Amino acid sequence: MKPFFTKKIDLNFEEAVEHVTGILKSHGFGIITEIDVKETLKKKIDVDFRPYKILGACNPSFAHKALQAEDKAGIMMPCNVIVQQHPDGTTEVSVINPEAAASGLNNEALNDFACEVTEQLRKVFKKI
Repeated sequence: MKPFFTKKIDLNFEEAVEHVTGILKSHGFGIITEIDVKETLKKKIDVDFRPYKILGACNPSFAHKALQAEDKAGIMMPCNVIVQQHPDGTTEVSVINPEAAASGLNNEALNDFACEVTEQLRKVFKKI
């Protein structure tokens, strides 16, 4: 089982971030964290890096259910979505596969629930 879903899209980097954020929101996922890797690496270690953002997507209802099933479920939260621009100018979006992430916790109730979250994120991924 792959730990993520990924594909290249025909949008520039900033358009892709807006597009992905909008689709996530339309499926009940808010962005609770946004890490600008390019900016962070420049500030912290003075390294130039390509445009790369990590979006921390969270659906509060899903988060609550996961934490009820497994108190360690927070290790998988938020659901990370990466938008990056490759050196050739192409833009790629990658979305975590919660089912793969949950499999390591060995909790049947959480695994069943992770399948539900994965299905929602697959719907998001198909619209990206």
